[in-house]
Amino acid sequence: MSEPGPNGSSAWRGDRPTPQPLADRPTEVVQPAERWPATAGSGPTPSWPQTAPVAVQHPADEPHDAWRTGATAAGSWPDDADGQPDAVDRPAVCRRPDTLAGLLLLLAGVAAGLSLLVVWVNGGDTGLELVDAGLADLTGDAGQLAEELTWAPLAVVFGGAVLFVLGLLLFVPARSHRFLGALALVVALVVTAGVLVPLADANWDLQRWAVGAWFAVAAAGLGVLGGLKALVTGPRTR
Repeated sequence: MSEPGPNGSSAWRGDRPTPQPLADRPTEVVQPAERWPATAGSGPTPSWPQTAPVAVQHPADEPHDAWRTGATAAGSWPDDADGQPDAVDRPAVCRRPDTLAGLLLLLAGVAAGLSLLVVWVNGGDTGLELVDAGLADLTGDAGQLAEELTWAPLAVVFGGAVLFVLGLLLFVPARSHRFLGALALVVALVVTAGVLVPLADANWDLQRWAVGAWFAVAAAGLGVLGGLKALVTGPRTR
């Protein structure tokens, strides 16, 4: 006797084929159908376009170097020397001139130059004549520089020339002008000594001073201010 099978056919229970293991079964590749199967009374058969398969790559399958350098499929960003992304929020040091300090040093040099054209002491010599006397003592008898104080006009005039050059250098953009400021301060202190030492030798009698001596005072004061301004001004970041 036979029993109806699952599909309505007659088959003996003992005649069913033994299922094969999954590893032994042949692989069947199913291609997508170009059209959906038509059914009775369903109207026109819709047509669906075939699409090419899209290969999706998992991030774990990407090369290790791409993840180390930060390169992705969407884009990439620059790396620094150690392979890490550059920090965009790192403050940058601006290169800029020190206009105020440079202007003060230029004015100090101009004041020292103008002192050559006028007398320093009432009834005395002009600055140019004092410089000639100091150079004569420097090349002849150097001992007269300290005895006659002829080194003071040399310190004021040549120190003012150095301050003028340093003032020009302060207009060059740089991260910091502290070195030039320290150098200008040292030169300005030498100019100040060339003003105060003769004044102390004259018992601090300011009434004897003429226009040239006041130009020397202006050169010393402006030089000190310009040197301090450049010395205390640090780098500016953005």
